[in-house]
Amino acid sequence: MFRVVAPEFSQEFERWTDALNTAKSLIPQCKGWTQDIRIFLCDELIWLYSREHKFPKYIGAGMYDRLARLFIQEAIDESASTAADTADERD
Repeated sequence: MFRVVAPEFSQEFERWTDALNTAKSLIPQCKGWTQDIRIFLCDELIWLYSREHKFPKYIGAGMYDRLARLFIQEAIDESASTAADTADERD
């Protein structure tokens, strides 16, 4: 379970892609130097954006690779379900 936390915002997601897209959409609202946007996997901080850094940070050894594999798997699953839905519509 992924949780996105920002000033005046907190929401949980099942999929990494949904959490990441939501966090990225909140970046323009992060205007103060002390404000940040965080993504947690369960209770572990895995992604952090703040105005102090030019790019978001992936927290933890091997976390970027792990999340990249998860992102690819979610994209494959989504395209497979879309293909299955399209095949069902044709029948």
